[in-house]
Amino acid sequence: MHHEATLISTIAIGFVLAFTFGYLADRMRLPPLVGYLFAGVLMGPYTPGFVADTGLSAQLAEIGVILLMFGVGLHFSTSDLLAVRGIAIPGAIGQIVLATLLGMGMCWVWGWSLGTGLVVGLSLSVASTVVLLKALEERNLVNTPNGRVAVGWLIVEDLAMVLALVLLPAFAEVLGGKPVESHGAGVAQMPLALEIAVTLAKVAAFAALAILLGPKVVPWILARVARTGSRELFTLSVLAIALGIAYGSAHIFGVSFALGAFFAGVVLSESSFSHKAAADSLPLQDAFSVLFFVSVGMLFDPTILLRKPDAVLAVLALIVVGKSVIAFGIIMLLRFPVGTGLMVSASLAQIGEFSFILIALGISTGLVPGEGRDLVVAGALFSIMLNPLVFALVSELQNRLRAARPAGAAFFGQPQYEALSHELDRIRARSEERSKAHDLKLHSLLEQFPVLSLVERQDQEALLLMFRPKSAAPGERVIRTGDRADGMYFISSGAVEVMVNGRSIRLDAGAYFGEMALLSGERRTADVIAVDFCQFLVLDRRDFNQFMSRHPAVRAAVAAIAEERREMNLALPPETETEAKGP
Repeated sequence: MHHEATLISTIAIGFVLAFTFGYLADRMRLPPLVGYLFAGVLMGPYTPGFVADTGLSAQLAEIGVILLMFGVGLHFSTSDLLAVRGIAIPGAIGQIVLATLLGMGMCWVWGWSLGTGLVVGLSLSVASTVVLLKALEERNLVNTPNGRVAVGWLIVEDLAMVLALVLLPAFAEVLGGKPVESHGAGVAQMPLALEIAVTLAKVAAFAALAILLGPKVVPWILARVARTGSRELFTLSVLAIALGIAYGSAHIFGVSFALGAFFAGVVLSESSFSHKAAADSLPLQDAFSVLFFVSVGMLFDPTILLRKPDAVLAVLALIVVGKSVIAFGIIMLLRFPVGTGLMVSASLAQIGEFSFILIALGISTGLVPGEGRDLVVAGALFSIMLNPLVFALVSELQNRLRAARPAGAAFFGQPQYEALSHELDRIRARSEERSKAHDLKLHSLLEQFPVLSLVERQDQEALLLMFRPKSAAPGERVIRTGDRADGMYFISSGAVEVMVNGRSIRLDAGAYFGEMALLSGERRTADVIAVDFCQFLVLDRRDFNQFMSRHPAVRAAVAAIAEERREMNLALPPETETEAKGP
């Protein structure tokens, strides 16, 4: 096959094999991701047959991680993060420290150095957000208090790993490794304390820009795009924002792609476009997240099971049992319920994307041998495969605990759990109120102006954005004869008089005017004067032409009303007054 087709072959064969083995896994009552992982093993360099481009697959998988984290951010606001900070921050930091020490002890038993143990321990201490989200989504647990805690916990872990990725090259030589090229002349000369300060300043600057500037700029951009009425342009803008912020955050502020995409979603979550953005990006999220699991399978070297079976079991035990026990103990110390401890423990019983980044950095610094990478990848592969089983066991334990507790009896950690649930419910209620107010505004618009209900449901949001509000006092001339047609006016409150050929026609709330000149391309042929305090929704000429071209049914209805009005104007005798309450 020609090298130019590497991208096509990697995507095509990856999707075909993932679909095939994902379907077989589902038929065998296994999670589909087991099939995705097996497809990756078959495509990897350690098995015969087709060998995909590992580097290219990793980049495609990174796109999946970016889109998935962007989707999480869309449904996980800044308020949610602040609500779970009391458990997520101390819990994640404590778990990373203890799990890393446990990994260092395991490496010491194998005779590996302190530096090797540190890198391997860190790699095993951090869980995969992608795997967690898949597990929570399958069980409809993302929006539960325990699900929010688990996601917040892993976000804190990701932030901690950003700092670890900066510090590791700086300490590489001290730990017995070699300096990384990127930490050469320019950066290596920087004092360690200053380097840490610069890194923290960059992360803080990124967070400040995302939280303070993002909610103003991003919705403004999407509002302008949505006004075009182009679905493909809106979808493209969502992808451009997600990938653009992710790329910029990594190359300017040193934040990971996934974390940058998450904050991009958080920025957008407060706007009225979040649901549409989530719906538009969901198919791509699902498709590219499959490539993440395929890429994990491609890294796996099956011979490690023959060379070091005991080491593989030890790594797997640390991930599935050791980390879970540590997390459970920390949550009990923080006096949260057993159910929360079990949920977070199951969430942490796997490793993923950050583990591969850390172990790759460890190899580049000379701290970790190739065997260490094989063990970490093996641990990732089998822990991801076992994670659905872990969640099933946790669910069963939670059901038994609930059944064993007397009805109405208080449970351990109830005050903390209820306080957290109340805070999350308050945040969710505020978000739902904002969404309901937006929906009510749209519903009122369609109810007041029935002709607009002919617009397709997915385009009604864009219609709302096209309107420009305008008001008029009694006696004020809204339209003058001979003026150039500037827009179509919808009367949301008040009333106007249309003066045409010496005749007076009254239009009340729910009616519209100004469409005749727009449709004919001629100048205004009537004066329109407000007879009450009026509020209008104006569809400017450019938006009118664009909107009508995209919705021929609305154009036909408006044209029919315009023709009726023209005939009525010609038929009326002079010096008469009629009243119209709308089309």
